[in-house]
Amino acid sequence: MSEKHRGRHEQPKDTRGSGGLPGVLKGLATTARTAMRPAHTAEYPDVAPSLPPRSRGVIALLEENCTSCMLCARECPDWCIHIDSHKETVPAPTPGGRERQRNVLDRFAIDFSLCMYCGICIEVCPFDALFWSPQFEYAETDIRDLLHEKERLGEWMATVPPPPALDDKAAEPAEVAAANRPARTPRAPGGAAAARPPRTVRPKVVREDPT
Repeated sequence: MSEKHRGRHEQPKDTRGSGGLPGVLKGLATTARTAMRPAHTAEYPDVAPSLPPRSRGVIALLEENCTSCMLCARECPDWCIHIDSHKETVPAPTPGGRERQRNVLDRFAIDFSLCMYCGICIEVCPFDALFWSPQFEYAETDIRDLLHEKERLGEWMATVPPPPALDDKAAEPAEVAAANRPARTPRAPGGAAAARPPRTVRPKVVREDPT
């Protein structure tokens, strides 16, 4: 048998030898160091987790701020918001005034089995009717129970954290600036025309033609 064919049938030599022992010792040392450290495991549900203030748990509804503008339902990419409303006539506050119409909210529901918690509805709401709540313990055994109506959405408002304080160098809110603006001075009786001095009318001089 040639040397070339003999090399193919030879068993490979074990080159590991005692080289695996240092690796085992390093692994045992890492395990020993980790075992001596205190555990940071939260014993949920016995201990409530400490969540960040901007956690996206569930969406809360402030019903009195909702005007049924349908903006949140139109912008929702999952179409999980259902709104029903009707128009109501408001009588004129003064005699001879015009009657007004307003939208009355009949139904506001969010299907959390479809919601992907993107927060677009909260961002586009122009009247601050939707808020994030860090509450996340609303799992159900029936998927149909994840459809929250306006009554249950309103109950989540009690779990909404207060907004963070403004920065010291932040601009003053527009509402506060308008409230602190000095009142306008009243005009004189008769309007602005009465406060102006009377004009001096000069007589018109007609020159004769010398020719």
